[in-house]
Amino acid sequence: MNVRPPLISVGILSASLLAYEILLMHLFAIIQFHHFAYMIIGLALLGYGLSGTFLAVSRERMEKNYAGFYLLWTALFSLTATFSFFLAQAVPFNGLELFWDPTQILFLAVLFILILIPFFCGATAIGMTLAVCRKSVAVIYGADLVGAGLGSILVIVLLFWIFPARMLVVISGMGCLAAASAILELRLARAGIKMLLLGGIFIMVAVVGVNHTLQPTPYKTLEQYLQIAGTRIVDEQASPLGLLQVLESDKVPLRYAPGVSLVSLQEPPEQKGVFINGEGLSVITRAPEDLRQLGYLDQMTSALPYHLRVPDKVLILGVGGGQDILQAKYHGVHSITGVELNPQMVRLLTGKYAQFSGNLLGAGIAVHIGDMRGFMEGSRERFDLVHLALVDAFSPSAAGLYALSEEYLYTVEAMQEYIRHLSPQGYLAITRWIKNPPRDSLKLMATAVAALHKAGIGDVRRHLALIRGWQTSTLLVKSSEFSQEEIGRIEAFCQARSFDIAYTFATGEDQANRYNIQSEPLFFQAARALVGEESAAFIEGYKYNLQPAIDDRPYFHHFFRWSALREVLQLKAMGGAALLEAGYLILLAVLVVAVFLSFLLIMMPLFLFRRHSLGQSWPISKRRVFLYFFAIGIGYLFIEIAFIQKFVLFLHHPVYSISASVAAFLVSSGIGSLSVQQWGAHLPAQKLIRVVVAGIALISLCYLFWLGKWFTLAADLPFSGRLVLTAMFIAPLGFLMGMPFPLALASLATHAAGLMPWAWGINGCGSVISSMLATFLAIHCGFKGVIVAAVLLYAAIAFCFPSPKEDGSGPDRP
Repeated sequence: MNVRPPLISVGILSASLLAYEILLMHLFAIIQFHHFAYMIIGLALLGYGLSGTFLAVSRERMEKNYAGFYLLWTALFSLTATFSFFLAQAVPFNGLELFWDPTQILFLAVLFILILIPFFCGATAIGMTLAVCRKSVAVIYGADLVGAGLGSILVIVLLFWIFPARMLVVISGMGCLAAASAILELRLARAGIKMLLLGGIFIMVAVVGVNHTLQPTPYKTLEQYLQIAGTRIVDEQASPLGLLQVLESDKVPLRYAPGVSLVSLQEPPEQKGVFINGEGLSVITRAPEDLRQLGYLDQMTSALPYHLRVPDKVLILGVGGGQDILQAKYHGVHSITGVELNPQMVRLLTGKYAQFSGNLLGAGIAVHIGDMRGFMEGSRERFDLVHLALVDAFSPSAAGLYALSEEYLYTVEAMQEYIRHLSPQGYLAITRWIKNPPRDSLKLMATAVAALHKAGIGDVRRHLALIRGWQTSTLLVKSSEFSQEEIGRIEAFCQARSFDIAYTFATGEDQANRYNIQSEPLFFQAARALVGEESAAFIEGYKYNLQPAIDDRPYFHHFFRWSALREVLQLKAMGGAALLEAGYLILLAVLVVAVFLSFLLIMMPLFLFRRHSLGQSWPISKRRVFLYFFAIGIGYLFIEIAFIQKFVLFLHHPVYSISASVAAFLVSSGIGSLSVQQWGAHLPAQKLIRVVVAGIALISLCYLFWLGKWFTLAADLPFSGRLVLTAMFIAPLGFLMGMPFPLALASLATHAAGLMPWAWGINGCGSVISSMLATFLAIHCGFKGVIVAAVLLYAAIAFCFPSPKEDGSGPDRP
């Protein structure tokens, strides 16, 4: 069929789809926990696979009225993008009950279907264009990728100014714009009437969307606080970093002092709670005229380093609401440097709540807005105290779910960086929530031991101290040895506040379990083992994973061990939901579901629709088609996901890094796709694909071994320079990665056009599996392992290119 493809419309629609995907992850992080957001969207992208199945059995009908069907599916995307999410909010899904409430599986399925619908509609429109406009597959695919890349940037920019729920209206508007562009590009009859209908759809969506509010799960920390009488939200600010909300109560005062001693007699003054996406509580405290009224700050485990030596220079990593800065001021520190990633948080303290907080960030306080690792790597200063703030509020409902989160603040390399910035007698202090059985505190200690060993310190026993209260623990690390005088001060500090000393080189078991009594002194026993010669054996035999996280495997919160599976699952029957390390198990369960559904969608057309074109005999083996497009679907995202994480450490800003890297990959891949015809004029497809695969493998492996060294050389560049360098690194790799898909699709267009929609669906299903499988592999093998796996997958496609000339198995049989 000779139809000129609506390239502008395809580009806008593709931009809308990727912007919608990113927005949904943002929205589900607000109404659910971000771990479920990640997995829900992963399975929702099965809409691409489903669209391929649908097109495989309806291609002939779609070809007869391509223009009308394209407009229909594009308009349906615009309509469903907003309404599907609103309906999804009404589903009473609670992911925390998945393991013991079977009805949650049903609710989850309904949620998948609702979120899948817009992706199915948009993917059907694009897949249909590829199937119908067969002579232009490379150009269409290029427009698809370039549009997606631009959409990933657009949504991030707009989220600075538009509230997340209202961004749904913008996405629907982009869908209407894509449909309007198609009307003009395809020169449809009765264009005016169709434009009016599109306008009506947008007005209807806008009226509903503008007045709709988000409905978070009641298990969010903020929602639980809102159940208290007189509690209300007094301020809201949105950005790509999350939804920031300020809470106050005029009836039941907010009192937040993590780990404060049970013998403390002084209460905090008036406080306002600050939440990000309904979690991560920090507080802005009303500062009294006399700081001595803040004595409760001296009753927390985090106050320990101020009693060993009064520091001249303090670095606070994670300003939050400013409680740690207030603690440093209380102890007489005059030179304080703070680092905070979220500029909205800083604006709260310097703007609306500056007077309330006593101008907390005023004279003597240097605040840097940006990534903490980035600040450390770019700074040459040394500090008497580096304090890693407890900026993540403890949420029992979310316990165990952080296993899927990359966390670069608690890796061995990060710990080395912190220690490097200490003065000769300086301290690194890290406070964490206490969990039972203990794991966070112990894993931090194991990480510190590894970092000290890498710094050339063989015997680390005199370089560490660990104390615990009823709620928090504080770990101290020194590059020099603790003196006997310092040990005495630690003992006096803990005795006065009823804290237990979990570890110092001079402390015995009698001081480890005196006040916050456990059945056994687990912290003491574990800490002793971690600094001793039996450390490796202890880590290997412990019921939770205490292996230190590294930058290549930055999953600090991954504690699950298969050997403890039976015990972990028994916790639900014992009422121990908060102890359940469920994140890893949920990832694995969803991965299994994704594999099952993907293969169902891929194989179903072969068995159920043998009378259609898919069941005919073709000169190209379906086996080759399956292997090729499935490998591309997995391999492309493997490389993209792994290298994005590498560039996060280079650009030092998670939101900008991810959006810039995704855009660079997609736009350069789009340009690569657009160049296929020009390159194909000089080389046969089979030879070209091998050249392309060789280039992908060579660049990937070079980056694997040398990218870190190049990053070190460019570390002093300003952000704009590092951004340009990132694009330059990604461009050649992305350019080559954009070629294999259109090359093979063009071969199908010539020899087996009926298989094109099926190939589109296979690629989509592979992408869904890839997004979750990459995380699973990274947890166990690191991102280097993910890259090696991707290179092997690309090597495989060089030998299964779907061409009849090199298909040793001969033509396919019905």
